[in-house]
Amino acid sequence: MNPADEYLLSHIDQQGELLQELTRDAHVNLLRPRMIAGHLQGRILKMLCRLVSPRRIVEIGTYTGYATLCMAEGITGDAMIHTIERDEEMEDFMMKYILRSPHREKIKVHFGDAMDVIPSLGETLDMVFIDADKQRYADYYDLVFPYLRPGGVIVADNTLWDGKVAATPPPADKQTLGIMRFNDKIRDDDRVEKVILPLRDGLTIIWKK
Repeated sequence: MNPADEYLLSHIDQQGELLQELTRDAHVNLLRPRMIAGHLQGRILKMLCRLVSPRRIVEIGTYTGYATLCMAEGITGDAMIHTIERDEEMEDFMMKYILRSPHREKIKVHFGDAMDVIPSLGETLDMVFIDADKQRYADYYDLVFPYLRPGGVIVADNTLWDGKVAATPPPADKQTLGIMRFNDKIRDDDRVEKVILPLRDGLTIIWKK
């Protein structure tokens, strides 16, 4: 970690013991620990929840539950996060930490395809966090948009994709092509306002008019 990053992390809210333990566990036992949202992004997600005050959040792609737990810290009252994960093999890992969280009652975990789960919720959404199959980002966007209230927010992770979106990817690189298709779609959608934060791997914030 470079000195600027160390300084930054030392001057924001800390992530807490549970999230620190989750992070250590992931780096020891998971093949792709880099997929965790991480300290800075987690605090940003919590802060967004503070600012938006969402009652209903959908998260597409739970993975370890790190981002889920961060968002749960930022919601109050009867607010609820519906988090959706396709890989049932992650259940033991994520639930080990979700069930220990003081915010566990705010989290409902769904296993399955988001394309099937979201229409079944019957909810008007205030906030959506997309961090799943990059090839399907544009499809997820089209799926959630009708359920998102005006003034609601969509947050999409990995939208710079290690800078690959600024180059010409090979035709076989479906992940990069999927992110590029999503980014172009958001750029051209006049129903929303949008900004890409050059944070880690890129974080796009989208506000529905």
